[in-house]
Amino acid sequence: MSIPRILATSGGFVPGPVQQSARLGDMLLEALTLTGATRPRVCLVLTASGDDAAYYALLYAAFNAVGCDVTELKLFPQPSAPPEEQLATSDLVWVGGGSVANLLSLWELHGVNTAMRDAWEHGVILAGVSAGSLCWHVGGPTDSFGPMLRSVENGLGLVPYANGVHYDSEAQRRPLLQQVVGTGNLPNVAYATDDHVGIWYEGTEAIRVVADVPTSPHDGPAAYVVTRVNGAVEERRVGVGEFL
Repeated sequence: MSIPRILATSGGFVPGPVQQSARLGDMLLEALTLTGATRPRVCLVLTASGDDAAYYALLYAAFNAVGCDVTELKLFPQPSAPPEEQLATSDLVWVGGGSVANLLSLWELHGVNTAMRDAWEHGVILAGVSAGSLCWHVGGPTDSFGPMLRSVENGLGLVPYANGVHYDSEAQRRPLLQQVVGTGNLPNVAYATDDHVGIWYEGTEAIRVVADVPTSPHDGPAAYVVTRVNGAVEERRVGVGEFL
């Protein structure tokens, strides 16, 4: 059986050749390679953005450009396919950004949460950005509830850690993640990513830091391990290409 893998990111795409287009970043291209498929079957799940049609069109074009067979699992106004069948027959699932609180509520309502777990356990690579990163974890800071960030704490927990996204670009993210880890509201280990950076998990173990484009491991965007040790919060930077 294939190793269960998750790619949790604050990125995934870079600007395309023309306005309002995108192309896959290096870490998503690697994810497609890891599927082992000649023509990977990619399922887009954009629940967090309300199944925004323009978002789907952008991502369809980007994945089609590199030779993928692309489908989607929409939940508005009703599921577009049985979640178990749609996810289990994919090689890679990409979950887009938006409201992780809304995503988690709708996934539970329609059984997508259990379908995601089953797909992951059977070797389908799960990946996503922002809300599509937080969802695999126990929880983390989110703007789902308004401009003042709060923590969501009912994630799928496929990996038993807290998660921080957009760590370098939104001022409230870092202090709130450290706060909820320090108070014990979330697990005593959290993994965070700067924009355009991702973390690979194999099973429940964080393995390696990757990025959308070649990046200096010393002074470029990075990932971070935030831990609570003897009541104090510590943060460790891990550069792109380094192992966690």
